Amino acid sequence: MERVIEFESEGAILRGKLFTPEGAGPHPALVMAHGTSATIPMVMEQYALELHAAGFMVLAYDHRNFGISDGEPRQEINPWKQARGYRDAVSFMLSLPDVIPERVAIWGDSFAGMEALVVAALDPRITAVIAHVPSCGAELPQMEPTAENFKQLRDTFDHGNISATRETTTGPLPVVSPDQLGTPSLVEPIQAFRWFMEYGGRPGSGWQNRVTRVIPNTPVPFSPYLAAPFLKADLLMLVAPDDEMARANPKVSRATFDLVTGVKRWVEIDGGHFGALYHPGERFDRAVAAQREFLVERLVHAK
Repeated sequence: MERVIEFESEGAILRGKLFTPEGAGPHPALVMAHGTSATIPMVMEQYALELHAAGFMVLAYDHRNFGISDGEPRQEINPWKQARGYRDAVSFMLSLPDVIPERVAIWGDSFAGMEALVVAALDPRITAVIAHVPSCGAELPQMEPTAENFKQLRDTFDHGNISATRETTTGPLPVVSPDQLGTPSLVEPIQAFRWFMEYGGRPGSGWQNRVTRVIPNTPVPFSPYLAAPFLKADLLMLVAPDDEMARANPKVSRATFDLVTGVKRWVEIDGGHFGALYHPGERFDRAVAAQREFLVERLVHAK
């Protein structure tokens, strides 16, 4: 029912855990990746197990440069490369004989939730997307979500130059810190420090409190707001109305959600950005129940 797999993406080997349902296939499929610097054992695996139990083939993998995946420089985040990793993970899933090709969803948390929204708009093979407390931005981009800007987004995703420069790189620096004056970190709220220390500090997590972030200088920024009107996949957006993360501004998430014209569902769960990432817990239970219901409805029962 569970095995470690690997696939290639942008010249690196990415690895994850594949959870296969019992019984004859084919099965609907779900591809999952975690947020900023987090790894498979840091609660995402619990979501994977719960959703797998509902009858889904689930792949939970570590982003390039993190956890059990290869890639250099280690601990470097580039949203474009991570988005291409999602694309290659979907290709891997579709290569499996027991997957229903018309019923593949992707899941992302926080920064990866933002990435999943963009990837689902760019990759027509994706049937549904779950954006778990997505970091859609601190404010709306200056650009409008036009067809021309979406074309630029697609061109960059397909073959654009997304390399790092000194001007587009932040770090290396700690992911979290309890002392923002003495030791500033990429992720500032004390709630983030508590969660990362609790789950990243556990044996076998593979997490490191170090990160470099690259935001390449591209013609159009990597933005779910610019992609939202062109999203054809069914959408579940789970948002914390009291989110303490500046880049996960609920107003920006709502504006992004409102631009989506297809099937969509908005779910609010209190407890801030990390509330539903504590397992076991009542917020986790509510979040996974909403996600399970959505996936069963859209990937199992939908005609």
